[in-house]
Amino acid sequence: MKKRILGNSNLEVSEIGLGCMSMSGAYGSVVEKKDMISLQSKALG
Repeated sequence: MKKRILGNSNLEVSEIGLGCMSMSGAYGSVVEKKDMISLQSKALG
């Protein structure tokens, strides 16, 4: 996985991110909490 330095913080982070705005219901109906937990678990390995 590619990594890069985050701004001027000297923190190394992955270039891949998981956008979570849609999990809040901001874009429509709210998704089941259990489904979001499952998604996050899979994303984090």
